[in-house]
Amino acid sequence: MTSPLRIDRVLGGRPFAEIGEPALAVADESRGLLAVAGTYAFGTAPVGVYDVGDLGCRALLRSGYPVHAMAFHPTFPLLVVGTGRYDGGYFFEGELLLLDLETGTGVSLIEDPLGRQVLALEWLTGQELHVLMAPPDDWQDKNAWAEGHVAVVRRHDWRVVPSRSITWDELAGPRVAAPRLDSREDARCAVSSLSADWDPRRDVRAVEELSDGRILATLDGAQAESWLLSGDRQWTVPDDKGGRDVVVATDERSVWVSLVRPEWEERPQSLVQLSLEDGAQLEQLTLSAPASLVRCADGLPAVVPAGHVGERSRLRIRRGSRGYFREVDRAREWTPEPSEAWLAAVDLKDPPIAGRPHELTEREFRRLLPYSWTPGETHFAGPGVETTDGSLVHAGTVYDGHGLQPGGSFVVRRKVTSGEPRWVFRTDRQATDLDADAETAYVAYDDGEIVALDLHGGTVRWRRQLTVAGVPAIPTALTVAGPGRLLIGTSDGRILDCSAGCGG
Repeated sequence: MTSPLRIDRVLGGRPFAEIGEPALAVADESRGLLAVAGTYAFGTAPVGVYDVGDLGCRALLRSGYPVHAMAFHPTFPLLVVGTGRYDGGYFFEGELLLLDLETGTGVSLIEDPLGRQVLALEWLTGQELHVLMAPPDDWQDKNAWAEGHVAVVRRHDWRVVPSRSITWDELAGPRVAAPRLDSREDARCAVSSLSADWDPRRDVRAVEELSDGRILATLDGAQAESWLLSGDRQWTVPDDKGGRDVVVATDERSVWVSLVRPEWEERPQSLVQLSLEDGAQLEQLTLSAPASLVRCADGLPAVVPAGHVGERSRLRIRRGSRGYFREVDRAREWTPEPSEAWLAAVDLKDPPIAGRPHELTEREFRRLLPYSWTPGETHFAGPGVETTDGSLVHAGTVYDGHGLQPGGSFVVRRKVTSGEPRWVFRTDRQATDLDADAETAYVAYDDGEIVALDLHGGTVRWRRQLTVAGVPAIPTALTVAGPGRLLIGTSDGRILDCSAGCGG
């Protein structure tokens, strides 16, 4: 199947874009390469390998643990990466990763599922790798945080080492001092010495286009920013956490932005109204509970409850004729066992001040139907849209005590009168955003895939792994900007202006 998705323009592009905030940098002067690991955030740490001549990214992998060590192979085009962390209660777990710089593929080498936290790496020869690891755990071991074990792993040809092939016995070795080093400042210096233009931008949370061609985005570290048609950034409003949802006023003179505030913080969630001319704050509203800001079918903003368990309860329906909410018994919402959930709705009222968001409270909603259409299954929430016939197309996941299971992520089109699904599309990865036009629903996933679904039958029109200049990227925001046009925000702070055809 041929993908018609084409990137026409990149906003927020800059050297070392893929990395974010650098945590570790290792050079290979003979090859003219620099490996840079980004700071661990939101369950991942990127590792990019760059050509010091043109600063192009030659290979990229993503670790599920913080990165502590990297070493280029002396002769082969390979980079070995040591990762890991303390699990919070017992184990020092992690991975030994091997990245092939020619193919861009990476493998995890330790056979044990928990692995080991790798602290330092050194190639002794082309066949021997010196590995320093934290102890397996800190059980009755008061020195576990300052000491570790060393081992030498031998392979005749590291280019053909299978995944999960380094055994526990091979990693056994004598106890030595193992200080935990902080290399962030050295990494920043290494990156800055090659480019003064690098900027540790992070996840784009929402993206919208104005009628004059300007593009607005919210992202971690900024409430919002505006980009001109020329590709230059017009203004940005810094924030220690960042902005999330965005609704542009119908007169396009201002924009409402919801601010990201983690549930454990004492600060209440807020909305800010910013001038589209210069980003100046015009107004701020404090909310009574976690909420999502949505653009309704009439173009006006509304504030709907987001539930109290983060992304699992946040149902965000764009262009709704009503406000929608995934309702659960508050007494059971924090329990690990699945609870019966309901799709609830409320008719929208005119805001007390024109264009000012009205915060809809949970008591205003009435239950329409069970949130899950499958008896015995608990479905968590996700992004969605209301179609012109009043049905909903929304993403979500199926509850399982062991995490997301194969086929446990879905996109469904369903009637709000009966709850019956018109179609269901299932996959193994969680959707990060969703939008639709009259014919196609576009879904972004956290493994980097964009999927275009026929809006009427749910069949796949096309699907593509998102890449920028040949390097994988993770879509975190997606908006239909017009016929055949998508705006896609990425986890590394870039905004992609794309053309999308029908495919087939």
